[in-house]
Amino acid sequence: MGKFTEQSKQLLKLVGGNDNIAAVSHCVTRMRFVLNDPQKADVAAIEKIEGVKGTFTQAGQFQVIIGQEVQEFYNDFTAVSGLEGVSKDQVKKAAKQNQNILQRIMSSIAEIFAPIIPALVVGGLILGFRNVIGDIDFGNGTIVSQSQFWAGVHSFLWLIGEAIFHMLPVGICWSITKKMGTTQILGIILGCTLVSGQLLNAYGVAGAAADAIPKWDFGFAQVNMIGYQAQVIPAILAGFCLVFLERFFTKICPKVISMIVVPFCSLILAVMASHFILGPIGWKIGSLISAGVHAGLTSAANWLFAGIFGFFYAPLVITGLHHMTNAIDTQLVADFGGTILWPMIALSNIAQGSAVLGMIFLQRKNAKTQEVSIPACISCYLGVTEPAMFGVNIKYGFPFICAMIGSCIAAILSVGSGVMANSIGVGGIPGILSIQTKYMGIFALAMIIAIVVPFVLTVIIGKKKLTKEDLYGEAQ
Repeated sequence: MGKFTEQSKQLLKLVGGNDNIAAVSHCVTRMRFVLNDPQKADVAAIEKIEGVKGTFTQAGQFQVIIGQEVQEFYNDFTAVSGLEGVSKDQVKKAAKQNQNILQRIMSSIAEIFAPIIPALVVGGLILGFRNVIGDIDFGNGTIVSQSQFWAGVHSFLWLIGEAIFHMLPVGICWSITKKMGTTQILGIILGCTLVSGQLLNAYGVAGAAADAIPKWDFGFAQVNMIGYQAQVIPAILAGFCLVFLERFFTKICPKVISMIVVPFCSLILAVMASHFILGPIGWKIGSLISAGVHAGLTSAANWLFAGIFGFFYAPLVITGLHHMTNAIDTQLVADFGGTILWPMIALSNIAQGSAVLGMIFLQRKNAKTQEVSIPACISCYLGVTEPAMFGVNIKYGFPFICAMIGSCIAAILSVGSGVMANSIGVGGIPGILSIQTKYMGIFALAMIIAIVVPFVLTVIIGKKKLTKEDLYGEAQ
């Protein structure tokens, strides 16, 4: 009999029994369920089980917060239920039965960008560090100008940063083929051709510049090869085109020759379609989107745009629509050399963490809530908001609103001051390292607002709204 056998029996009953569980898995601190009928889960009763620190639902998954002992709890639960655990990918796949069309689209976008984001974060941090040592004059020159060693570091880091952003289409095409279960090396090769150059109509280049660019001359048409690194939408369209073609040829081709015919036909046609049709179209769409967002963020009414985005970004996370911002940020970086949008995201994350910090202060004598709140606050300040939002802020309601208000004020200051990030970075306090050097000071001020305002509002309102049981726990 395991440590959590009794609790597992209770949990199994309260989630609706074996018949209501489509899939179950776990992460570092949480049990993840896909329930056939989420309404059968008795949330209030589940949260009273000993060892359970809270619950929330996201992306079609009912998640039960256990803490650091989740592995032991999970083992006891599977033993009691007789259910076999599945991988996280299988749980995500099963969870889609509880999602609408829009949520499925956003989930797919998230799954495409998830493997790429670590590289983008590293790239943003590297560019930020290069700016610090190469652009800031500390009185007697920059660090790079004063030290041969740091000059070498500056040049070396350029190699990594340039590779990350220049080769982004490779990562996107690879990620799409990986997600869709087709041949990943073909995705990498297709991405490499996009990096080498987007084929555009010859009329796009004129004069001497046109003569210097390699051309493909087919007699009936001539196209120029022009490089467009970090273009997101062309890479996404190209990746899905390759997936469609590979699946099509796999279906119609005899297996005896499929190893030759399928990759050959799929890649050749995907490259042609991507460069002649999808690439130019995707490039135009991406440019229009980024130009529109940039215009809104730099217009006379940018404070209004910033306030709305800063206030509603956290609710956007609940719906999953926030994943779209990854593509927009990346496109902004490609077109304008930086993004004004991402700093607001980092500030929103910080604000949510600060609201949790306010709850930690109010509930400092409630040991059970501290087990959830403290790790949630730390992870939120490091850019992972879900535990803070679902485990604490949305549960009580008012901290979530307090965080939205703080985020709104900080976003107005950030956008109004033209704060720009080099790229997507760590979406919390360390995000300042991704901010362009000349804006670091004003972004630090915006961070202070995102910390102080939600904390103060949460404490003031919490003193009026929270009960003694909330403050001190059931024992009181």
